[in-house]
Amino acid sequence: LAHCITRVELSVCCGNLLDRDVTSKSDPFCVLFNEVDSSWIEIGRTETAVNNLNPVFGVKFKVDYHFEEVQKLKFALFDEDKCSSQLYEHDFLGEYICTLGVVCYMTHCSWSLNSLSCMQITALELSDNRIITLTLCGRKLDKKDFFGKSDPYLEFHKQGDDGKWMLVHRTEVIKNTLDPVWKPFTVPLISLCNGDVDRSIKVLCYDYDNDGGHDFIGEFQTTVNKMSEAQNSLETEFECINPKKQKKKKSYKNSGIIILKSCKVGIDFTASNGNPREASSLHFINPLGSNEYLSAILAVGQIIQDYDTDKMFPALGFGAQLPPDWKVSHEFAINFDPTNPFCQGVEGIAQAYSVCLPHIRFYGPTNFSPIITHVARFATQALQQETAAQYFTLLIITDGVISDMDETRHAIVQAAKLPMSIIIIGVGNADFAAMEFLDGDSSVLRSYTGEEAVRDIVQFVPFRDFRNAPKETLAKSVLAELPQQVTQYFKQRNLSPSNTASE
Repeated sequence: LAHCITRVELSVCCGNLLDRDVTSKSDPFCVLFNEVDSSWIEIGRTETAVNNLNPVFGVKFKVDYHFEEVQKLKFALFDEDKCSSQLYEHDFLGEYICTLGVVCYMTHCSWSLNSLSCMQITALELSDNRIITLTLCGRKLDKKDFFGKSDPYLEFHKQGDDGKWMLVHRTEVIKNTLDPVWKPFTVPLISLCNGDVDRSIKVLCYDYDNDGGHDFIGEFQTTVNKMSEAQNSLETEFECINPKKQKKKKSYKNSGIIILKSCKVGIDFTASNGNPREASSLHFINPLGSNEYLSAILAVGQIIQDYDTDKMFPALGFGAQLPPDWKVSHEFAINFDPTNPFCQGVEGIAQAYSVCLPHIRFYGPTNFSPIITHVARFATQALQQETAAQYFTLLIITDGVISDMDETRHAIVQAAKLPMSIIIIGVGNADFAAMEFLDGDSSVLRSYTGEEAVRDIVQFVPFRDFRNAPKETLAKSVLAELPQQVTQYFKQRNLSPSNTASE
């Protein structure tokens, strides 16, 4: 259902950077560039780490990783000197050029920028589309500033498998208050806890100082499971503890309270086929209760179902991650019943599709061969029939190019020997040249072994050609070749319908 693209999050930290400031330390920030047509195009920037030669940047870079492409990246570091977006206004500290493939393969990369400075890049695959939105505030935090109150901010760290803590998110600074209210923020759940809702999360509270020597106020540990208690409008409170003060003073209680006002966990569809709730998604069901997938199902299915006695149709999906373990499946029942994937009539398929959407995560690659092979198993059993009684039609509705072309060609060549046909309807505006090739109208389809298909069993139609036409026009075009394919197969097998005499 989606192209084979992996969303990757890149975290950057540095050590022993060059000190370009005379009276203080450097104020570094990192800029990420992507090479496009021999030119460097800026992707994004981190925040500025004031007076810090060993920055751990809280802002992450999110990029799409295409396995089959060479994606050159440049990580450039600058010392902020002026309030300007122009990079030539800032002092250059160093850079490193590499490919995204190397970063993803190594996961944790460390490179030297010069004889002293180094940069570390950590890559995390955003394979879990869940996101978490947190709204927090503080109450009676410790006063750290001599002439004022405190300028508090929070840092969220997750614990890695090696036991080390890694910065995930840093909030904005709230000036001169002991009762801060931070803006709601959203992070990928896999960034916050690797998708493990019971993994420890450490939250640290600091008082911001302009010289970079931020004062520690306190900390607490929690988990997403614990924070989820705030999902139903129930605030959850955490004591902010300073371990050093706790050891020194027996009367010490805490250094303030951090209040989680709201915690919402949802699904982010932006890296896949689009959120079905957004009009930009091909799966968005409009106010009339339809979309291109449903229109294709109903237009073709309402005609085909008249030739089926019990009107029970197996409906399968592919290219999606399924609960509860979110593994990618290329052959799953959209009613989530693998032992009985049948739906009652075309309306039953449409209903199962609509119910299924909110519970899956669209993913790649777009593999056709598992579905074709699945239907071919049923068709193989019908080889024993002595009359022209059973014929199978596989309807595939897809928005993407085929990822397993060789395997699909082979599966179709084998299926051509069986009582089955394949109808492919392409939705959206993708390049469907490969689908036209499978159609076999202009040339005989061959397997990667060189074997030729004994007959043409594939019919492809792009839905976009019929968007503004009556649904009967789409059905007529899609089903134009099916009667000939059915009769051709049974004539080759010398089989006649069960209610007529053989000629």
